[in-house]
Amino acid sequence: MKKLLLFFVLFSKTVLFSQTVLNSLPLNLNFLGKTQILNAQDENTKDIYVFTWDNKNVNILKYNSSLFLANQFTDSIKHETSRDLIGYSISENKKPSLYWSSRDYKNILITVYNQDNKTSESLNFDFPKNHDYIISSFQQNNTFYILAKEKDFEHLLLYKFEDGKCVVKMFDFSSFVFKNERNVQISFNALIKYFPIQKIDPNIYTPIELASSTSKMYVIQDHIILTFDNSLIKTQAFDLNIKTGEIKEKTFDLPAPETPLRTTNSFYSDNKLFQVKANKEFFLFQIKDFDSGKGIKNYSFSKNDTIPFMNSPFITQIDNNEPRQLKTTEKFLKSINGLPAGVSVFKNHKNSFITFSGFGEYRDFYFSFNSADDFGERIPYSLSKAVYFDAMLSENLNFAKDYQSRPLAIDNLFYFLNNNKGIKLYDSLRLKDFYVLSYFDSGSQQFIMRKFTDGPMMQDDGNPIMNKSQFSKPFSFGSIKPN
Repeated sequence: MKKLLLFFVLFSKTVLFSQTVLNSLPLNLNFLGKTQILNAQDENTKDIYVFTWDNKNVNILKYNSSLFLANQFTDSIKHETSRDLIGYSISENKKPSLYWSSRDYKNILITVYNQDNKTSESLNFDFPKNHDYIISSFQQNNTFYILAKEKDFEHLLLYKFEDGKCVVKMFDFSSFVFKNERNVQISFNALIKYFPIQKIDPNIYTPIELASSTSKMYVIQDHIILTFDNSLIKTQAFDLNIKTGEIKEKTFDLPAPETPLRTTNSFYSDNKLFQVKANKEFFLFQIKDFDSGKGIKNYSFSKNDTIPFMNSPFITQIDNNEPRQLKTTEKFLKSINGLPAGVSVFKNHKNSFITFSGFGEYRDFYFSFNSADDFGERIPYSLSKAVYFDAMLSENLNFAKDYQSRPLAIDNLFYFLNNNKGIKLYDSLRLKDFYVLSYFDSGSQQFIMRKFTDGPMMQDDGNPIMNKSQFSKPFSFGSIKPN
């Protein structure tokens, strides 16, 4: 299930203003349990590439900037069958490369495809012995990067893959001081072990469970931003320069309230840091300039206040049960108290859409006595709780009520997927003014590309979905979970 706006505009009859089928193509895919789709854009030529593969072949579809099919190449799968597709790059001579990781993430198979003469060649890359695990991977300027942890040292290693070569930069965190919520000094290695770094994708809504993460990673032009909210009094951020390997530390303090605050978090967007802090009595929200650290906006509410800028009700949900509304700020703060807080920002044109949330998971076990074991079988289980509400910021960072309730392109895309649950294989790509959804229709054996723009798309009786604790982004090949 995917993230949608909480409410859609109701129309008197069905409308299809904001989605268009761009093209379709017969495509034979086998073994759909393993098949993947990956969308990519050549940042120089604006050509669009679609990579699909199964247990026999890899298909490379090249579309021009107007999304007309310009080239199609099918290559047989060789050593890639036992690997995972994790990313791509595009060379200056317009040759795409796919990166296939071994299951233990110790080796990368790089396959370069020549669409002109319909050939391919493969290269092997072995991580050095000091390689521990992969944190994340990403594409920038047609180049593929892997951020990894080095064993035994407080270093991160950035691998840059380009034109069959690999350049490594080391980011050394050993000279920086890290403290936990009890103000006790801890090592960088311990910090990211207990709070793994999670990559944030700015092109989609950030799921609530990801927004509540303590350690986050943001990729911007030639920079990686890392933020850590393991302390209740500040956000500790680092600006990693991809070109030079330089690290700059930035600290963003939070005000000390009259009563202790139990949960805090932050979110980076558009060179600004959004910080939130809460307990059962108060809710604090600040916006700061990332470069200078100066405050831009400050908001504070108590349990007895009404929050005037809400664009949704307060919602709470336990596991997959029916979401329910909370009627007052006091009930919202009581529900969020003790949960890891979250704040996420999605910028669309001039406006920014914000979700304030809390998300927690509880794991335990019970004994089942339907077992031959005298003591019963130990069965693990988990429960989750999500609390949230939505708001909107205008261009000048003032809160505004979204009276138009105009669905965004990403809402329309997720709404389409939610109403077409048979689509299991897909990927999305954000372009300048719209999204492209690429998916495989197993019934017609067609590969379809569909365009989504802002505005009303279709009407249904009532709310199509109100379940943000289950919202997640379209499948991405840009990150790998640590071993």
